[in-house]
Amino acid sequence: MDFTSRLMLWYQHHQRALPWRQTSDAYKIWLSEVILQQTRIAQGMSYYHRFLEHFPDVYTLAAASEDQVLALWQGLGYYSRARNMHHTAKIIVEKWGGEFPASCKDLRQLKGVGPYTAAAIASIAFNLPHAAVDGNVIRVIARYLGIEHPVDLPATVKMISEAAEQWIDRQQPGAFNQALMDLGALICKPSGALCQQCPFVMDCQARINNKVDAIPVKKKKIRIKTRYFHFFFIYTRNGEDIVFLVQRRDDKDIWRNLHQIPLLETSGEAIEPLEIIENKSYLHNMFTMSDISVCPDPVHHTAHQLTHQRIEAFFYVIRAKSKHNTDFDKSLRWLTFEQFQQLGKPVLISRFLEKVQKSL
Repeated sequence: MDFTSRLMLWYQHHQRALPWRQTSDAYKIWLSEVILQQTRIAQGMSYYHRFLEHFPDVYTLAAASEDQVLALWQGLGYYSRARNMHHTAKIIVEKWGGEFPASCKDLRQLKGVGPYTAAAIASIAFNLPHAAVDGNVIRVIARYLGIEHPVDLPATVKMISEAAEQWIDRQQPGAFNQALMDLGALICKPSGALCQQCPFVMDCQARINNKVDAIPVKKKKIRIKTRYFHFFFIYTRNGEDIVFLVQRRDDKDIWRNLHQIPLLETSGEAIEPLEIIENKSYLHNMFTMSDISVCPDPVHHTAHQLTHQRIEAFFYVIRAKSKHNTDFDKSLRWLTFEQFQQLGKPVLISRFLEKVQKSL
């Protein structure tokens, strides 16, 4: 029995029951693929259902505001995925009349749709024979063929993609792609591979040569940069409501266009809380030293890990005597907790505000 036949037979008995596999709707398949980039299924499942509840089709997603989309995305990270998805929804409506293009070439023109996502949509939604090569597929084929060249080199990816294209089941390309993904996710795991349960246990070159844990090989090592963020929760009472100062991040750094509380980035941990007044010109324009007081509560500290960065975040609580005017800076505004909840924001900001709201 050849590679394809064995894989498809295994898939018949072991495939995962996932909601986006019960449809050929390109919108739902695309949505699932975007959410599951850099995200485990266990985490992404609730987001998939939540997005469909709020945006059941590409028209409702296109008509939404960016803040609505980012607010629903909160906690998934890699927020560029959400922004690209929102942008692409508008293009699908405006250029394609709400129908996804049915070719890999046209799908690749959409923002945020790379070779893998285009092939996944084309094969699953439109039954076109294009191999979808993601990390799971790369690992399975690299081990099966015993490829010891670094898989983060284009030439190696090309070699693996050509093998997948050669083996793809042309009658069921979508099922073939999903079978390879499932084999990588359930059996041929990054560590702790369940080789004895694999349909290729007898001729997998990595297993035969005792190199399962050594393959796939990667050349590049991720360098982690540590950054020190000092956030200032500056609040006051506006009648019965507590309002606090919020700013929108710009488009030149992480968390682009998300909302946060005022931030001062430094080269290290040590800082005097009132330095924010001296170091942030927009706050210097709003407050004098007599306008504010630092709450005596301990500074809240948390570490937040991103792919290439580690954020050491420190939070300070500062009470202002009154709500000062922010007309001089359009990125700043005073909001209640309820209003802020409707906006897209980094998850570490959301977690801090949940704690501080209970203490006020």
